[in-house]
Amino acid sequence: MDDLPDLDAIDLAAAIARREVSCVDVMTAFLDRIAEVNPPLTAIVSLRERDVLLAEARDADAHSSDLPLRGVPFAIKDLVETAGIRTTHGSPLFADHVPAVDDLLAARIRAAGAIVIGKTNTPEFGIGSQSYNPVHGTTRNPYEVTKTAGGSSGGAAAALAARLVPLADGSDMMGSLRNPAAFCNVFGFRPSYGRVPPTPEGDTFLHQLATDGPMARSVRDLALLLDVIAGPDERFPHSIPVEELFSERLDVPVAGKRIGWIGDWNGYCPTEPGILPLCERALATFAELGCAVEPVVPDFDPAALWRSWTVLRSWAIASGLRVHFDDPSSRDLLKPEALWEIEAGLALSAADVHAASVIRSEWFASLAGLFEHFDTLALPSAHVFPFDAETHWPKSVAGHEMDTYHRWMEVVVPVSLAGVPALALPAGFGKTGLPTGFQLFGRRGNDLGILQLGHAYDAETRWPKRRPEK
Repeated sequence: MDDLPDLDAIDLAAAIARREVSCVDVMTAFLDRIAEVNPPLTAIVSLRERDVLLAEARDADAHSSDLPLRGVPFAIKDLVETAGIRTTHGSPLFADHVPAVDDLLAARIRAAGAIVIGKTNTPEFGIGSQSYNPVHGTTRNPYEVTKTAGGSSGGAAAALAARLVPLADGSDMMGSLRNPAAFCNVFGFRPSYGRVPPTPEGDTFLHQLATDGPMARSVRDLALLLDVIAGPDERFPHSIPVEELFSERLDVPVAGKRIGWIGDWNGYCPTEPGILPLCERALATFAELGCAVEPVVPDFDPAALWRSWTVLRSWAIASGLRVHFDDPSSRDLLKPEALWEIEAGLALSAADVHAASVIRSEWFASLAGLFEHFDTLALPSAHVFPFDAETHWPKSVAGHEMDTYHRWMEVVVPVSLAGVPALALPAGFGKTGLPTGFQLFGRRGNDLGILQLGHAYDAETRWPKRRPEK
């Protein structure tokens, strides 16, 4: 029983399917683990009543099925609407909000047989890569509780690392699952835009920066959850058609694959000492697997990417949150970073948005040229190691002052702007025992190829099973 939370999700689901363990056994083991470990972490929030969850587990035992996640405990990110379960979005505006209907992501997870036990913590409206909010407090890092777990999927990453859940969903606009994956020594996958459709509301034609994706302690588990949450929705204009199951196509040779290592983009992206050497050591694993790893500097101005990003991001955030900004009673409850984004977005002209979109298009075309030579490109997943949990955001990185609340996350922008698939992989631990990671990204639609590379790396290293040397 004590070992059940350590199992990979795919092995846990298989054990349940073979009736080697009951859903009640599994639920009991995870709830005991949460009771012991979660209080200082605040990774899981809005946890449902134990008796209710055990009753649902007994019901799952009574109804045998071939559902892929039957009886698997699951906590869904607190930005996702979950019917009957408090969903706060990390905001006091929604502190008591209990939705009547599931968002599409939650509906697909429940339909796969998972038992939703509660939510994972997130910053207010997912803004910023530090998971604190006035409703639930701050999520802390399982490797060092004085440090942050990142964000906005910080609760998900911390819950995975602490073995509070076997799988987790994340969302990623500006590295919101890649950054916490690096901070917590787990995997996160941002799929090609359209692979995982959002709940069909708002302007899904124009706003294409954010997407949901799976997080896990193995690439096999990532693929398992991707099989559940991916697939077209007729109401979503950018849906990608269904393919064969990702989880059944991971085991392939990767020798001969070409990886381009961008690093710090010729000094443009400041990184804390120790990050680049760990990423380069991790990439050496691919060389041992027969891949060709070469340094490359894209022939594109990264400062132009930042200009494009800040315009399109503020425009998207202002579009979504303006309803709260326009109401003086709710405006006062918004965090300063949200106000900054909304005000910046409302000040934009149509010409500003068009110019930013042109840069984005030019970058996508430039990437297409790089992918003629490389199968995948690599960057760090984060500029820094996990920092103090009481610090809202780093004001400087490697001696470089950060001019906005999110400049220290700039290394994730090239992927987010292009909407291409990116896998965040662990790279090991720094001298102080804190984790970091790197990201592999490829041409749009090549989600499987990226996962296959990641699976080979995972089988060779198994970083989430390891602990820092003392």
